[in-house]
Amino acid sequence: MAPDRKAQLSKVRRVVVKAGSSLLTDPKRRRIHTRFLRNLAQQVQALQKRGIQCVIVTSGAIAAGLFELRFRQRPKEMAQLQALAAVGQSSLMHAYETAFRRFGLRVAQILLTREDLSDRGRYSNAHNTFMELFRHDIVPVVNENDTVAVEEIRFGNNDTLGTLVCHLCEADLLVLLTDQDGFFTENPVLSTRARLISDVYQWEDWLEKGAGRSSTSVGTGGMLSKIKAAKTMMRSGIPMVIANGGIRLVLTRILDAERLGTFFHPSPAKMASRKRWLAWGGKPKGDIRVDEGAAKALTDHHKSLLPTGVRTVNGTWAKGDIVRITTLDGREIAKGISNYSSHDLDQIKGLKTSEVSQRLGPGLALEVVHQDNMVRIDPLF
Repeated sequence: MAPDRKAQLSKVRRVVVKAGSSLLTDPKRRRIHTRFLRNLAQQVQALQKRGIQCVIVTSGAIAAGLFELRFRQRPKEMAQLQALAAVGQSSLMHAYETAFRRFGLRVAQILLTREDLSDRGRYSNAHNTFMELFRHDIVPVVNENDTVAVEEIRFGNNDTLGTLVCHLCEADLLVLLTDQDGFFTENPVLSTRARLISDVYQWEDWLEKGAGRSSTSVGTGGMLSKIKAAKTMMRSGIPMVIANGGIRLVLTRILDAERLGTFFHPSPAKMASRKRWLAWGGKPKGDIRVDEGAAKALTDHHKSLLPTGVRTVNGTWAKGDIVRITTLDGREIAKGISNYSSHDLDQIKGLKTSEVSQRLGPGLALEVVHQDNMVRIDPLF
């Protein structure tokens, strides 16, 4: 039987809290919701006194820019969105500094793009920055760097960013604060039959199919992105909660194991940091399609990938890049770090290991992807 909330939450020493645009902004008055920020700061102070470190993943920069520049609606042009983010981010951080200073807390701004987390060296540097901020009791406030991010290096939404920050700073819990009470069987806005689901113990496909998209004028997420985040967190072995950020003292009450929101229970084993980076932080540069025998060796016996099992090479990458490993019909079964460039792998695909040196020369790795540099994709997810 899966551990209950109290058992899971008793282990939490570091929590990532993601606050959505619907909580951070007041569209009617067209301003940042300072009361919510003060309440958030008060709760972070209370958690720090318990010895629990906090990271805030914030939305709201573009929305704040909309208010500052008096735009009536969110534009679609990337250049306009980036300009709004540049204006709004400073206003947003000023609001955080003002609210948190009232409770004796210091904050630090961290802006990330997907590219920052795809590179292992930059990922490590970002991790070290978080650790140093924690050492000084500073609260990191993280947002996507919208002023420079283009479609290819975007996280997509801050629910996704929240999961990656949780992995990056080795947090024990992710809390997604929204304007809903949690995850419902149906959309509570549209159906009176909707029932709140308090606990999710294992992943089921209907969870993703039943989630809708964002309907706010300032946000980019919605329940679908939160459910996808839950899927990631459950698999990585870290609990997650979706809860209403408007509830009084919601964070402290969640940590007290009060049955608020929807609690997603994680897989029993917490995935190692490097494996989490391979699974979600690094961006694959291409695909390696393998035959049935190689697929079985990887998934059932946790073996390394050898050249003999490789059938096709799709994409262009260098030695040391992350690649996706798939079956012949395109089903993803693993990700890992390639010991060969795509060009060299194309030369040795299907060969026995004894034949590789004859083709490319001596001194090369026997494995295309070593099992220590590989993460398998659980079919349950």
